[in-house]
Amino acid sequence: MDTMIMKMPAVALRGMVILPGMVAHFDVSRTKSIKAVEEAMMDEQKIFLVTQKDVEQEDPAIEDLYKIGIIAEVKQVIKLQNNIVRILVEGKERAELSAFLENPDYLLAEIIRFDEEVDDGLPEEAKEAMLRSIQETFGKYAVVNPKMGKELQRQLGEITDLEKLMNQLANSLPVHFAEKQKILDAVSLTERYEVLMALLLKEIEITAIKNDFQAKVKAHVDKNQKEYLLREQMKVIREELGEDNTESDADQFTAALGKLKADKEVKEKIKKEIDRFKNISSSSSESAVARGYIETLLELPWNKTSKDNKDLKNAEQILNADHYGLEKVKERMLEFLAVRNLTSKGESPIICLVGPPGTGKTSIARSVAKALDKKYVRISLGGVRDEAEIRGHRRTYVGAMPGRIVNGLRSAGVKNPLMLLDEIDKMSSDYKGDTASALLEVLDAEQNKKFRDHYVEIPIDLSEVLFIATANSVQDIPRPLLDRMELIEVTSYTENEKLHIAKEHLLAKQMERNGIRPEQLAITDKAMAKIISGYTREAGVRNLERKLGEICRKAARPLYEGDKEKIKVTEQNLEKFLGKEKYSFDKKNDTDEVGIVRGLAWTSVGGDTLEIEVNIMPGKGEFQLTGQLGDVMKESAQAGISYIRSVSEEYHIPKKFFQENDIHIHIPEGAVPKDGPSAGITMVTAMLSAITKTPVRADVAMTGEITLRGRVLPIGGLKEKTLAAKNAGIKTICVPKKNEKDIDEISPEIKKGLEIVFVEQMKDVLDVAFVKEQK
Repeated sequence: MDTMIMKMPAVALRGMVILPGMVAHFDVSRTKSIKAVEEAMMDEQKIFLVTQKDVEQEDPAIEDLYKIGIIAEVKQVIKLQNNIVRILVEGKERAELSAFLENPDYLLAEIIRFDEEVDDGLPEEAKEAMLRSIQETFGKYAVVNPKMGKELQRQLGEITDLEKLMNQLANSLPVHFAEKQKILDAVSLTERYEVLMALLLKEIEITAIKNDFQAKVKAHVDKNQKEYLLREQMKVIREELGEDNTESDADQFTAALGKLKADKEVKEKIKKEIDRFKNISSSSSESAVARGYIETLLELPWNKTSKDNKDLKNAEQILNADHYGLEKVKERMLEFLAVRNLTSKGESPIICLVGPPGTGKTSIARSVAKALDKKYVRISLGGVRDEAEIRGHRRTYVGAMPGRIVNGLRSAGVKNPLMLLDEIDKMSSDYKGDTASALLEVLDAEQNKKFRDHYVEIPIDLSEVLFIATANSVQDIPRPLLDRMELIEVTSYTENEKLHIAKEHLLAKQMERNGIRPEQLAITDKAMAKIISGYTREAGVRNLERKLGEICRKAARPLYEGDKEKIKVTEQNLEKFLGKEKYSFDKKNDTDEVGIVRGLAWTSVGGDTLEIEVNIMPGKGEFQLTGQLGDVMKESAQAGISYIRSVSEEYHIPKKFFQENDIHIHIPEGAVPKDGPSAGITMVTAMLSAITKTPVRADVAMTGEITLRGRVLPIGGLKEKTLAAKNAGIKTICVPKKNEKDIDEISPEIKKGLEIVFVEQMKDVLDVAFVKEQK
């Protein structure tokens, strides 16, 4: 290729490239550039245009410019405001920048021209092939980029000269100046063809991808637009019908769902329900059902927990401050807390506190919640007999709602509260299902991770709930349910314990409740002891609290009226406040009698002593039992009589005695129902005493089940029974040998002054109970 060197004024272009055959206008504002244009206009109107590599460069040097530029003819020059000149140029031919010559006013370039006539010596067939190839590829480009226009496609189709076609096409393509510079750099036809084809193919691919994206975006926008229009129409229709609140409710639910802490599955289920709700007319009954369901789901604490207080010392302090005694319960709670701290989670135990009324079972649960900083929820199960109360109703029913467990979680607002299942032994069953069986899933650590409420339908995790159940009697709790719980016995209080509880807790509470300041009322210890023994008969302290409340109310009036500044309650003036003594313990008999034996009984309000009386009368061998006795007690008496008949020879009882005499057993307080096997040995002792005319010691009491062979079997409620014996002034009690371990657990305070005799056979009982003959 022939070359020719020449000098020419030059302008450095920013962000644009002029190609041969291209007519373009651009603005120049740099002084050097304006001077170069002026110089060109004075000469042959020729100027050399070369593009800057960096658009931001103000005063470019030769290395800041591309090598190949274009010689252009200046067609027009227009002066604009602010020293800006707009020029119109036409690109003529490529030239290479060789150097800049010294010139202070403008850029004077030394350039090397190319001989454009030389075309690589390509044969005509090759040129034709290139021409058609470019036209065909441009046709494809025009398909994906319709903006190029049919006119341009027609023009390009008519061009037969390869170089002219490439120049026109290069000028028409909307590409970055750096791509156009590559076309300008390609001096030979072959090289230019390759660059142009590569550029065209790349543009086809980019444009196709861009079109694809735009189509997707448009479809999405169209869908949103359609939904928006439909919603607006629905809104107007609803407003016309007076139902404009459904949409706003749905929006509120969606906003609440965004803030909800829950698993993905739960959120998806709620979202589905909200979408359903949107399409239901608010006047239909189904709308209210859907709304209630969504509100319930949104209010449940799916993944929301409260932080437990891990301070053992603090927990111990709170439990001791709130309750006197109850050592086992406190110890178990502190163990649970220690395990929770060590394992960082630990399985929540399911504890059942069993004991008589008024012993503080419910209040200890509240204290545990306070000690652990847990939310406290109380669910009363007394009298609940419908399974749906536990598991909820299915949503198909009108007025369906979740069960008490889910409602408890909902009101707690966290998934790890302390839930008190109060009076779990008072549940009953009917045709609506077995309530206790419904609780099996709730109280099983293996199953309650996915507890299913019929209403909620989504599995709920109850594994972090600390369940505490309370019951008065273990007998009334079904075995499978009992098996899932850890039993802690809350036993009756001794008089000493009651005295401490009254002084340290109850009195202050009642005084505060009745508006009496601590310095205004005082109750002596002896008066307190008399209230406990003479005015209350219970295992717990509920009645005791009532009596103290009564004293406070009686004291409130004179204190308010100003008659007295301080009131002191003593043993002597107690009657003024509470009236006559209500109770006196059945004291032991003064004399040893025949056929009268004192037994020990357990009642729901504590222990008691029962006198069993036996009379022998001439008759036909009949056997009578009176005093409202249960079946077990009657059978115990039958077993006792069979035992006596089997050993009649030992006690010199005539053979015909049982055919010629009637035996009548009576247990006083005939209106009070009595049952259980623990009066067995008492009845046998009373019958044998009456038959053999042997007196029984008045200071002996006994408890134990009898077998046909005269063995003595263990019984329950020993603490209460021992307390009752002590209060009655009994000196000696006979207890089954197998109950020895239970006696060991009773506090020394109760056992003090009592002789406890462990018996295995009926003979052992009789040795202690029968008055020895004086020799």
